[in-house]
Amino acid sequence: MNPSPIISKVWSFCDVLRDDGVGYGDYLEQLTYLLFLKMADEYSKPPYKRQTGIPAGYDWESLRPLRGAELEAHYLETLRTLGQQKGMLGQIFTKAQNKIQDPAKLYRIIDMVDKESWVVMGADVKGDIYEGLLEKNAEDTKSGAGQYFTPRALIWAMVECIRPEPKCTIADPACGTGGFFLAAYDFLVKNYQIDRDQKEFLKFGTFRGNEIVANTRRMALMNMFLHNIGDISSESMISSQDALIADSGDRFDYVLANPPFGKKSSMTFTNEEGEQEEEDLTYNRQDFWATTSNKQLNFVQHIRTILKTTGKAAVVVPDNVLFEGGAGEKVRQKLLSNTDFHTILRLPTGVFYKQGVKANVIFFDNKPAAKDPWTKEVWYYDFRTNIHFTLKKNPLRREDLKDFIECYNPENRYEREETWSEANPEGRWRKFTYEELIARDKTGLDIFWLRDKSLTDLDNLPDPDVLALEIVENLEAGLESFRAIAGGLQVE
Repeated sequence: MNPSPIISKVWSFCDVLRDDGVGYGDYLEQLTYLLFLKMADEYSKPPYKRQTGIPAGYDWESLRPLRGAELEAHYLETLRTLGQQKGMLGQIFTKAQNKIQDPAKLYRIIDMVDKESWVVMGADVKGDIYEGLLEKNAEDTKSGAGQYFTPRALIWAMVECIRPEPKCTIADPACGTGGFFLAAYDFLVKNYQIDRDQKEFLKFGTFRGNEIVANTRRMALMNMFLHNIGDISSESMISSQDALIADSGDRFDYVLANPPFGKKSSMTFTNEEGEQEEEDLTYNRQDFWATTSNKQLNFVQHIRTILKTTGKAAVVVPDNVLFEGGAGEKVRQKLLSNTDFHTILRLPTGVFYKQGVKANVIFFDNKPAAKDPWTKEVWYYDFRTNIHFTLKKNPLRREDLKDFIECYNPENRYEREETWSEANPEGRWRKFTYEELIARDKTGLDIFWLRDKSLTDLDNLPDPDVLALEIVENLEAGLESFRAIAGGLQVE
């Protein structure tokens, strides 16, 4: 089946709605509800004849004949009723609202969805349509959806390095729209001859995640469902609980994650005057090495907890995790000692939809308790110095990360070779021993060695728009740091 006409139809209708002030996010939300109902309707008929759990009178057939105010009223009642159901069905319709105020436009979306047979469509086709809309939504800076969307080229590279195996469990405690799960699923399907038992486990037992934002969680569930992960009547594999509150006791073979940006964990509450205030959250957990309100440090500690002793992790973290003192120093020391903390990929600016993010990917393998430190050396790949990306003109692509993957050597990472040397000071791949790192001030892992050409080579400066974006990124990153410092100061 050629997906192009369907994709263009789905996207072009969004442009019609944008004229009414309906953004990609709102459109995507309504499309999620309607796609789910239409596919449930298709599954309930021959040859499938499945029990979908959708109450009579609130299914796809109940929407089709209605128009105008009658359609709008019944659609609202349908969303409310389905949100009260159990399992994946209830999770997808949790807090569901109709954001399309014009009943005629709502009918047009229903008609567009009704004209396609979605179940017989390939998972890759349905997935491409939905992933494309998720990416467009992430690009819409006003929506703030970019913070839940990790660049797919980066996710692909992380999965290529970790190389998950069949019948193993994969977790993401801040799963956003489910990008890591889909990439891991694709890797497993393409690299292994999966038997029936493994296929069943891949569909229902492999993935577990957390996502506290209801709209993002529903998009993740729909994204996975369209890619043939989970089922209409199955239990939700994505929890609405804050992963950091407690250790659930579950242990996983792999954790792939990009925890939310922003340093502090906080909750919003209403004070006695009826005004909303924020309160910093500090998670007091026995399994944590350090008590802190720094969200990223808490996620790193949580990820280490939920890994099996043979488990592997790849996690996107901001620069502050590599250099911050206090709790940060203690967490780094424990990671170097208690895990095999073996690789750091320094990421360039301009690859995330949220500006001001200077980030890295850290790779570590969990280990059982031991007298001596597990980490012998940490390998760095400097993918930041003298590298320039922009989201529109020069986005990050898979081929940009192939050199890193070759250096990482996923087939046998114990047989690596540095590209840096005294004779080749421009090499991006370099190792530092445990002794060198533990001796650094605050056990700082924030290391660069390449010469920044923009400081010396004025003839080879990047384009003005790239320079301007980098200045914005640096200012945003500086503001984030100042906010964190200001938040930590106690005014007497």
